Amino acid sequence: PAPSHDPEGDNHMVDTGTTAWILTSASLVLLMTPGLAMFYGGMNRHRGVLNMMMMSFGALALVSVLWVLYGYSVAFGPSIGGLVGDPLAFLGLKGLLAEDAVTNGLPDIVFVGYQAAFAIITVALISGAVADRAKFSAWMVFAGAWATIAYFPVAHWVFAFQGEDLDEGGWIGSRLGTIDLAGGTAVHVNAGAAALALALVLGRRKGFGKEPMRPNNLPLVMLGAGLLWFGWFGFNAASTLAANGASGYVWVNTLVATGAACLAWLLVERLRDGASTSLGAASGVVAGLVAITPACGAVTPVGAICIGLIAGALCAFAVGLKYKLGYDDSLDVVGVHLVGGLAGTMLIYFFASDDAFYYGQNGLLYGGGGTELLFKQTVPALAVLAYSFVVAFVLGTIIDKTMGFRISAEAEAEGIDGAEHAEAAYEFSGIGARAFSPRTSSETGSQSKSEVSA
Repeated sequence: PAPSHDPEGDNHMVDTGTTAWILTSASLVLLMTPGLAMFYGGMNRHRGVLNMMMMSFGALALVSVLWVLYGYSVAFGPSIGGLVGDPLAFLGLKGLLAEDAVTNGLPDIVFVGYQAAFAIITVALISGAVADRAKFSAWMVFAGAWATIAYFPVAHWVFAFQGEDLDEGGWIGSRLGTIDLAGGTAVHVNAGAAALALALVLGRRKGFGKEPMRPNNLPLVMLGAGLLWFGWFGFNAASTLAANGASGYVWVNTLVATGAACLAWLLVERLRDGASTSLGAASGVVAGLVAITPACGAVTPVGAICIGLIAGALCAFAVGLKYKLGYDDSLDVVGVHLVGGLAGTMLIYFFASDDAFYYGQNGLLYGGGGTELLFKQTVPALAVLAYSFVVAFVLGTIIDKTMGFRISAEAEAEGIDGAEHAEAAYEFSGIGARAFSPRTSSETGSQSKSEVSA
């Protein structure tokens, strides 16, 4: 649970070990966003690499500022009916900067930084669904608005615990008691639902389903996946807000679930397509990380392996749904994050074990379960899905009708990197160099920098 910000509490001594661990983990989680930029950039086509990476970096820059100004207060301020934190309570982080602003041995400002990294990557995740066709300016407006209306309140629902009275925090994590240690609902279901909505608002890429849209750089994809896996240990293991055996337990669960999901995805590819691919390995890694995020403190390592295997196979099949249903989720945010987040949250009903370090409940396969646990794991996930989808769809539609969300057909044909950023990811000399130039001489009246260098 989050710090309670109890000014009358008697534990204002800093635990330096825990503080060092959370600061390190905050840095690990922040590194996940550049890792995501590499993962998405490599998966995209060559003329959209920079735009794809810029969308992640844009989210990093914008959300970090909004988080300090009011986002943290909306997410972790004193609860208003379990729905939202008081936005004025910690406006500009007031009250959190004093030397004695320490909760359970952890300085409040350290927790602020740790949770900022969560907010940043959740917004960045959405961008993969609209590769090659979203105006960068429109994306930045959407990112700020969605973070404000969707992520900050949902983070309160899931993560906000105030004091010892569990009726005072967010309605999902504190009041209902849903098991979600690190954000299967708040991060992955939330982002996945928004990604689906935005993909529907913007429509399909030109040539979707008719021409190949292959990744431009698979080594970059695998490097990005590796950085995500590395950073995810901070994402999950430090969510215990302690440096102890519970953190180690979650660390191991994160490791083995991810490995199992990777193996499952590769096996599905082998049986279905005749070959196990590097893209499949990277995608399986991310699917496993997503699925174990809510469950990492509630299951045994064997249970984590089972969740990884199931989620890896489910997501491997789910990424193909976009072709059957006709929506263009460019980089499989829906198939991996929405499906994986739902799977990980709901599989807790089956695999939760009271032998686990953190929650101590038994799921159906361990002699427990029941309708109460099923309700706690299912209804909040569906509520977050519906809320995020509606918010993203409405915001996307408003932006599209006002400033325009999608680039022009001409700009899409030319390549979004040149149209939106006047740059190219790859500069080639000789034949084909002109295709990568940001602007042609007919548009500018003179040669572009890309043409000159070529």
